[in-house]
Amino acid sequence: MSETDSIRSTFRSLRNRNYRLFAAGQVVSNTGTWMQRIAQDWLVLTLTHSGTALGVVTALQFLPILLFSVWGGVLADRFPKRTMLMITQTLMGVLAGILGVLTVTGSITSWQIYVFALLLGTVTAADTPARQSFVVEMVGPEDLQNAVSLNSANFNLGRVLGPAVAGLLIGLFTSQMTGSGWVFLINAVSYAAVVTGLALIRKRDLHGDKRVRRGRGGQREAFAYVRTRTDLMAVLITVAIFGSFGLNFPVLLPLYTTQVFHSGASAYGVISAIMAVGSLLGALLAARRKVARVRLVLGGAMLFGLFELAAAVMPDIASYAAVLALTGVCGLTTATTANAVMQTTVAPELRGRVTGVYVLVFMGGTPIGSPIVGWLAGQIGVRWTQSLCGALTVAAGLGAALWLARRTDRQIQTRLLARPHIAVVARTA
Repeated sequence: MSETDSIRSTFRSLRNRNYRLFAAGQVVSNTGTWMQRIAQDWLVLTLTHSGTALGVVTALQFLPILLFSVWGGVLADRFPKRTMLMITQTLMGVLAGILGVLTVTGSITSWQIYVFALLLGTVTAADTPARQSFVVEMVGPEDLQNAVSLNSANFNLGRVLGPAVAGLLIGLFTSQMTGSGWVFLINAVSYAAVVTGLALIRKRDLHGDKRVRRGRGGQREAFAYVRTRTDLMAVLITVAIFGSFGLNFPVLLPLYTTQVFHSGASAYGVISAIMAVGSLLGALLAARRKVARVRLVLGGAMLFGLFELAAAVMPDIASYAAVLALTGVCGLTTATTANAVMQTTVAPELRGRVTGVYVLVFMGGTPIGSPIVGWLAGQIGVRWTQSLCGALTVAAGLGAALWLARRTDRQIQTRLLARPHIAVVARTA
């Protein structure tokens, strides 16, 4: 395949007008979202000087996902996803705007940040299953793997731009609280790009998914279906630990920046952006694959954990950031492939609810993991805490592979040279 053909294959979903509109709005909104996330973390540290408080606010933001994401998937299967997204994105913008006004005026307190984190998480619990399962309606099943990967690339482009811009903006103001407030206000405006893109989407060009009838048992049906799929269970086992502990960098990075490397907000933004560059590369590599495979989820999680362990012992900020870039490549390869497996291999009428189960497991563990990680960082140190998170992720990938091999009468094969990977394959006689 020529280089031109390879590029076309990587970005093939953008041939679809509806998806182009959606993706363009997401670039702006994701950048604003990551700006707010960085500013929120920095504001919490400014007000409390506590790693535990940082873990608590992260947990509160993700707690509603643990409680309501499958319910959000039920709504996505019953109602038009485009309409749902226009409502949820508008609500997110309003919340960011109010938080920005309170912060700029100096009225913000730590308990108010906790409340806004909880409200934002509640809206996100309905938004995420609808947004992720809406992709197939825009591009169709043949380009779903590519579109899911490009969504992750889009998300991580925001991770590259957002932290860097947020760090610079916060540093420009004498008061870091005022700088954070303007970041929140900019993010509030960015949601207009998403709502505008959604409004311009042509409904006649959508690939309509089959709607489920109203009634009880919608959530139970999703869990019952997943339990019958050994491959999906292996993915969920892996991403449960991967999401709860391996991906707790929103808690770890501010602590590394301030306590280990004794730097400020600008350095925090740069480190976050460097990791996001690696994540962006991982998402683009995943976009070139036409088929999402479970073995890539398991192997990617193990490599992610190993790089997280390596980063934990780096002696300075430059080497730490460099290893984090590699960690980001493996992390987004794992997350993107897991998402694609969950969406491309299920019945269309179950897609929203199964996506809700995936979101529950992948993001819902954060309310449990974040306070634990924040507390551990204060007890045993940031380096030891990150090392433990990496080791747990390696164990999760390996344990899921062993469980899958046992349940399906398969064997594990590994290869260390020429495209290293781990695979669960059928046993030979």
